[in-house]
Amino acid sequence: MNDQIHSGGDEHGELGDAEYAEFMELAVQEGFDLEEVEGDLAAAGHGPLPVLAVVGRPNVGKSTLVNRILGRREAVVEDRPGVTRDRVTYEAEWSGRRFKVVDTGGWEQDVLGLDASVAAQAEFAIEAADAVVFVVDATVGATDTDEAVVKLLRRAGKPVVLCANKVDGPSAEADAAMLWSLGLGEPYAVSALHGRGTGDMLDAVLEALPEAPAQTFGATLGGPRRIALVGRPNVGKSSLLNKVANEERVVVNELAGTTRDPVDEIIELGGITWKFVDTAGIRRRVHLQEGADYYASLRTAAAVEKAEVAVVLIDASESISVQDQRIITMAVEAGRALVIAYNKWDTLDEERRYYLEREIETELGQIQWAPRVNVSARTGRHMEKLVPAIETALAGWETRVPTGRLNAFLGEIVASHPHPIRGGKQPRILFGTQAGTRPPRFVLFASGFLEAGYRRFIERRLREEFGFEGTPLQISVRVREKRGRKR
Repeated sequence: MNDQIHSGGDEHGELGDAEYAEFMELAVQEGFDLEEVEGDLAAAGHGPLPVLAVVGRPNVGKSTLVNRILGRREAVVEDRPGVTRDRVTYEAEWSGRRFKVVDTGGWEQDVLGLDASVAAQAEFAIEAADAVVFVVDATVGATDTDEAVVKLLRRAGKPVVLCANKVDGPSAEADAAMLWSLGLGEPYAVSALHGRGTGDMLDAVLEALPEAPAQTFGATLGGPRRIALVGRPNVGKSSLLNKVANEERVVVNELAGTTRDPVDEIIELGGITWKFVDTAGIRRRVHLQEGADYYASLRTAAAVEKAEVAVVLIDASESISVQDQRIITMAVEAGRALVIAYNKWDTLDEERRYYLEREIETELGQIQWAPRVNVSARTGRHMEKLVPAIETALAGWETRVPTGRLNAFLGEIVASHPHPIRGGKQPRILFGTQAGTRPPRFVLFASGFLEAGYRRFIERRLREEFGFEGTPLQISVRVREKRGRKR
């Protein structure tokens, strides 16, 4: 499979000059608009989109503003404070640029319990964002809580766009001007409810956001690869880390949830130096957790974001839970290479092994591509199999298929397994390319909408043909009206 790996990287993303020319020639032949094709290619190749966090105290209109930015009603809006609790992420576009918008719960200082969790989530959103929109109610003016948020934003050091909301007419603009006192620059007078002034604010947002975010993983050539150990509480993550390190590096306790902060450990395993991150266990219903447990879940999510490979530990002695599935989904959605490690394997009898295999088939069938190791963190059983599994996942994560070979493969699929006819039409894949790696990202250009089942079929065939073991695949389909094609 190594002959497929390509380490390109120039102004065309990960496509070399020759491949880029070949791809654009295909687009010309099919009569597509080249500017749109180039934009789609760039968007798919740049990896994660820039992130904009919308923060502020409760009931200042954050969710209303998010809906205005999106141009549709997505975020829940009610005329009472505290409706939004979780961080909720949406994809938005303004002036031809795409970015992610994170709607957060209201931030308040000196609060306890659920309110503290909401505040913590907003703080994490700021930390994870590339830029922040700070929403203030212009009709109320700057409160003590607003002043506290300003201090938080200054510590974070992120670009901030100040939104003076609820400015519904010229008479209220003086209220917005008073917010210069916050020291965050120009307050953009906005009515999120009616749309007044949001265009100017979004222009400022685009200036604050980077064109494409820096990759936080694998950026340092020659540095140790980052491995995040994740799993629900008390599944044995710390024991596993201690076993691979051959010493007691992390506190291990029968009490679930002993680990709070991720602990980075440089460890030599299988003759290779790795950076292992021992993360706090993820619990259910994150927004209902209190205090330290809440922060632990957020830090675990951050550790996965910074890692290259997620090793998900599952307690093989217990039934696979919804929590296990959610953690796996989190790693897949983050686009990380994936290894599943079934811990406590030495404690299983034949009956439990039989039922576990059935559970894996039914509950985890969607990740059959992930390498699996059966280990015992307590005894060290099969620890030597962990490194080959991680290396396999990394190889799949970095695999790239040349454009010519990919299109020959797509042509064979279209000929042998055409898309079903729907509504008298039969959409077909015209051409495609792999726009990026880590994880592999494909852009397919089609003559019509491709159904989800057919997309899954394409993914399955891609894996059968090219491997991609241990990595999620991201496949986007672009349906374009053909332009300027001569008949």
